[in-house]
Amino acid sequence: MIKLTKRQAEILEIVKQSGPITGQQIAEKLSLTRAALRPDLAILTMAGNLDARPRVGYFFNHNYEVKLQAEKFLHQKVNDYKAHPIVVEKSTSVYDAIVQLFLEDVGTLYAVDVNGYLAGVISRKDLLRAAIGNRDLNDLPVSVIMTRMPNIITIFPEETLLEAAKKMIHNHIDSLPVVKEMDTEKHTYLIVGRITKTTITRAYLEIMEQKTV
Repeated sequence: MIKLTKRQAEILEIVKQSGPITGQQIAEKLSLTRAALRPDLAILTMAGNLDARPRVGYFFNHNYEVKLQAEKFLHQKVNDYKAHPIVVEKSTSVYDAIVQLFLEDVGTLYAVDVNGYLAGVISRKDLLRAAIGNRDLNDLPVSVIMTRMPNIITIFPEETLLEAAKKMIHNHIDSLPVVKEMDTEKHTYLIVGRITKTTITRAYLEIMEQKTV
């Protein structure tokens, strides 16, 4: 993606509104000579903003517009799209965790220790496996079945939605805890949000539906 000059932006707008249009016609609209306009047209064509056909003229490349929106999506920050995390204490019973999961209509719960720091992740699958066993779910704490630190895949608020999507795909998980690092050596994190596959899909649709100026 290149940063357009004022003239190049004007050229794009003319082609969007009047294309197909010849270089000479564009030059006349801008009160320029064809020679003066040629470098800008070459740049816009090589960059993919415009398509050109001999004896026909210049067309606006709508695929490039889609690409711009996609680029816009890739650089969105997790912090701008994170949702409120559904948190339980690690001493919470599996039974209560199952109730919480369905009440909140989520697929993952995050367990915290007595200091409020992230201690574990409990997925729907974890709870299902525990429920299939012959244990009393009221006496079984989630700390027994949860994924513990430092084996939890996390993401920071300043990372991008693309980085979040990659982590979820590569690790075969549906959500990530958004965290603030408190102690690197001890793997201590404060959970400040969550990001899910659904969140990313919704953000992508929202951005792609916006009209490029």
